[in-house]
Amino acid sequence: MSDRCFVDSNVLVYAHDRSTGVKHERAQNLLGQLWQDGSGVLSTQVLQEVCVNLRRKALKPLSIEEVRAIVQDYLAWEVVTNSQESILQALDTERRFRISFWDALVVQAAEGSGCEILYSEDLNHGQVFDSVRVVNPFRD
Repeated sequence: MSDRCFVDSNVLVYAHDRSTGVKHERAQNLLGQLWQDGSGVLSTQVLQEVCVNLRRKALKPLSIEEVRAIVQDYLAWEVVTNSQESILQALDTERRFRISFWDALVVQAAEGSGCEILYSEDLNHGQVFDSVRVVNPFRD
């Protein structure tokens, strides 16, 4: 059983967008635990989405410098780089589970890195994709 957990971009965005209230607090607590345990895993896709969302979609957008510092910090985690093979596998995952390609690529990165838990708000809480189970940390 893996003790590492994959984190989707929405969790990171909530953690760094102070305007998101309770979700900000929950995301901060979860990420704090993952930092302490050294168990957080991300992908380049997740980091790219964080860059765009914190600069363009946050209520108070962050500067390039602020986002760069955030990304630099997360480079201390394991970061999965999508390969040619992972793109093909994501297409299979998309077809098999009828989810978006981008979500399938996140699932593929989580599975490929050996994570059994994927923290995400974008997929159904409790849903299992082969060896990966989705946990929505914002669910009551």
